[in-house]
Amino acid sequence: MKLSPGSAVLVIYNARSGAQENEQFQSLLEEKSKQYGFKSRVYKMADDNCEEKIRKEIDDFHPDLLIAAGGDGTLNIVAKIAPDYQLPVLILPYGSANGMARELAIPNQIPAAYDILANYKIKPVDLLKVNNFTCVHLADVGLNARIVKRFEEDPKRGLSTYARYLWREIFLIRSRSFQIRYDGKQIKRSAVSITFANASKYGTGAVINPIGKIDDGKFELCIVKPFPPLKIFSLAWKMFRGNLQTSEYFEVISCREARLTNKRGIVLQVDGEVIGKVKQINIGIEPSALKLLLPVESL
Repeated sequence: MKLSPGSAVLVIYNARSGAQENEQFQSLLEEKSKQYGFKSRVYKMADDNCEEKIRKEIDDFHPDLLIAAGGDGTLNIVAKIAPDYQLPVLILPYGSANGMARELAIPNQIPAAYDILANYKIKPVDLLKVNNFTCVHLADVGLNARIVKRFEEDPKRGLSTYARYLWREIFLIRSRSFQIRYDGKQIKRSAVSITFANASKYGTGAVINPIGKIDDGKFELCIVKPFPPLKIFSLAWKMFRGNLQTSEYFEVISCREARLTNKRGIVLQVDGEVIGKVKQINIGIEPSALKLLLPVESL
């Protein structure tokens, strides 16, 4: 399938998303719109009322396609809106780590990502609801959520900034106790982190969910149990090798709904955006809710 000439494309652009060079954004958009014969309009994201303003742009412009030009947080905002209009979405990975783009084999180079328009398939993927917040990629509590919180507060973006906070947190690893209900079952676990995974991997390529599929109508609870500090290197190695499930400090549970409680409260992040400290987390799934444009060879 290829984009029909004359199609209307609304680009939701987040210039602050990451470390990629964004200065040529407009010239590249003009080049690709001529190449593929589409007319475009750009909405540049700000910090206030983004969702409402994007909806107004859609109502005014009547696009055939949405482009999420940013990172996972940008895609998250677009994913809240696109299903209401039955609009497909193309991802341009302008973000820091671009986890969902990596998951879907979307090229990291922006011109190549645009060229998906020449030959694509539309794939419906699942969405999660985490405390009523939409989640496309990954949400979690614990270690990674604390890193994301510090990363979000830092004006500097990019993987090097994330890595700096990861290194600091390694020496402050702590565990929390959780009551977990899922699909009618109940368990109790102590955990360093718990990831609510629609997808399988972080933008770094580290696989937190070895059994994850974004279109199977299920999600995974990926539980990292308390471990001796020196085991961090073994766990990291297993994550990058994609076999974390072989670790005695890891457990994965596949389910369709779950509720977690922690008496003290813990920081929750969803698709790279910090929600805040919560004592209860409710997770559900919306099967095949979002339509994405993907390379024909992916998934």
